[in-house]
Order: sequence, then C-alpha cells, then structure tokens
Amino acid sequence: MATVLVPKETRDGETRVAASPDSVKRFVKAGLTVKVERGAGESARVSDGAYEAAGAVIVDADSWFEADLVVKVAPPTLEEAAKLKDGGRVLSIVIPAYEKPLIEYYRDHSITCYAMDLIPRISRAQSMDVLSSQATVSGYKAVLLAASQLEKFCPLLMTAAGTVPPAKCVVFGAGVAGLQAIATAKRLGCKVEATDIRLAAKEQIESLGAKFIDVPGMEDMEDEHGYAKEVTPEFLEQQRIEVAKRVAEADIVITTALVPGRPAPKLVSEEMVKSMPAGAVIVDLAAEAGGNCALTESGEVVARHDVTIIGTTNLPATMPVHASELYAKNVLNLVNLMIDEGNLVDKLEDECLDGCLLTHEGEVKHDRAKALFETEGAQS
Repeated sequence: MATVLVPKETRDGETRVAASPDSVKRFVKAGLTVKVERGAGESARVSDGAYEAAGAVIVDADSWFEADLVVKVAPPTLEEAAKLKDGGRVLSIVIPAYEKPLIEYYRDHSITCYAMDLIPRISRAQSMDVLSSQATVSGYKAVLLAASQLEKFCPLLMTAAGTVPPAKCVVFGAGVAGLQAIATAKRLGCKVEATDIRLAAKEQIESLGAKFIDVPGMEDMEDEHGYAKEVTPEFLEQQRIEVAKRVAEADIVITTALVPGRPAPKLVSEEMVKSMPAGAVIVDLAAEAGGNCALTESGEVVARHDVTIIGTTNLPATMPVHASELYAKNVLNLVNLMIDEGNLVDKLEDECLDGCLLTHEGEVKHDRAKALFETEGAQS
C-alpha cells in the first residue's frame, strides 16, 4: 500500500494546503495511506481532526523519507527536497525557470517530479489544471482589492440626491484570471472593457457583458496548447496606443498578461498611469514577474501620480480556503491516474502524466525545463 504525505507549506506567505478532507477520503478509499503533517491545513482552516476523520494519519515533519509521494502547493526548498527518498515522487507547482537548483537535485537523486503548472492544456486535463483553478481565485480577488481601494462606487446608482455613474474598468488579458476579473467587475456594476492578443477571447469577453478592445493588425496569438504566445514589440506598441485611450478614463485597471517563467510584458507605461484619473487603482497580477505596469513594485502597494498600484503576489494564498479546495481537487484528479490497486504507478503512456513530468529516473524530461539546461550548457 503506497503512502502519500501532505506536508505543511513553509515558503513565505503560502497559506494553501495540497489536500482537503474530501481528497484524503478519496485517496484512502482508493487504497492509499495518507499522512498529513501536523498543522498542515491550519492556515486554510482545516483542522488535524478533520483530516483524521477523513482517514488520514497525523504525523510530524520528519516523515518525508517514508512517503511514496509527497504532494505540495509550492515547490520544496532544497532543505526539504533532501528529506525525499532517492527514487521517490513529489508533486507541486514548480515554474522551472525559477527552480533550476531544485530540478538539478531531483535529477541527481532520481526523484520523479510532477509539476502541476505543466499540466497540458487538453480537454481531458481540465480537471487537473492548477493554473486555471488558481487564476480564478486571482481574478476574483484582484477586483475586490481594486474596489476596496477605489474612492468611488462601482455600480450605477440612482438616488434622491442624484445619479452616480458606474466606475470604468479595463482588463488586460482574457485568460482565466482576466475573464473572472471581468465577471466580478460586472457583478459589482462596473462598465468593463477588455483586451487580449487572442481573437478567440473576443466572444468570451462579450459573453460576459464587457466590450472587446480591437487592436489594428490583430491576429490569433494562441499556441497549440492553449497558452498565449509571446508577442512582438510592434504588436504590443499597437495595443498600448489603442488601449491607452481607455486607460486614460479608467477608474480600475486589472492586468493579467503573464507567460510562466518569463518577464511580464510592459503594457501600462508611466505616461499611461499619469493620464489616469486621480484616485484610480491598478491591480497587477503579473507583479511577481516584473509587472505589466512600469511602476509596479512586486509585493507592494504604492501610490504613483495619484494612482494606487497593487503589486500583491500569490493572491490565491489570500483566499486559502477555496484556493486549497480547488487545488486539492486538481491534485486528486491527477494522482488518480497513478493509482493501481493501492499502489502508485508512473503510467507515462498517459498524456496527462507524461505532459507534466518534470524529472524521472535521473533525467529532466520536460522540454521547457530541458531548454533551460541546454541554454546554460551552450553559454558555458
């Protein structure tokens, strides 16, 4: 019978947990032994007792070496990785471009790593897509942060004292985070316009009641995996010119343009910030990668030119209850593919498992991660 360990997250600011009582119950029903580190769910409002009631065994922090699979949210630190048994398995978000030393450790110790951020964008894998589930949280929270800082009402109000016009909101990017931001802003009563480099996004934006901002020379910029492609500086300039007109009138701007592991494109210049109404708010969901706004400070809330710019990172961790529940379901659906009569089997013929396989049997398997080491070798 294979053992799954759910450790307590240790990275600064990480409040989520990789398993819920429901996912633990399902693992146990499938024949796995589930161990949960004491206090692992505390920040996500899940007690040790709730895990025990679901069939888990509560353990101390020194149980990594006994596990056949360690499931986490954030990637382990190198000190934590050293607790894994050689040839063991770990599953977490990784973002390979930020974790080269960790990937090297996995490779050198024959650790099999499944990276939740590398789940292939195919229909069958939608229930495992962590980037989408967590982006839903980010898009929702971004609008709430903006509304809490805004010195105006969001909706149209008709009162005995007069009519209050709706706040104007511009959303950059209509991926999962952007669409959730659009939907949330509309629910709050904002007048919403949005832009995206993918033509397919136009219909999605308009279906939510927002207006799509057309950019001259636009073409479909979506790759075969469903991700936005990296665009040319020329297109970004055209986009800036067109969108700048809307930004100059916007009370709220939400930016979501981010390709994991790459610097965020600069979509909102200092001049655009200067053009905004006094008291306006920008929430930059790409802050951890340098920001879509030229004045964003990662992890900070700053005021520039009478505009509040929110660069808070890891927004899902600010809503750990539902963010954890969604993440746990993603993990459950992926791990279920490995379960075989109470054991865990690396079924690499499965396109979902193979698609997110980062390291295995002493090799870096994923093409995106391989490229990092090939580039380093070429430069040396």
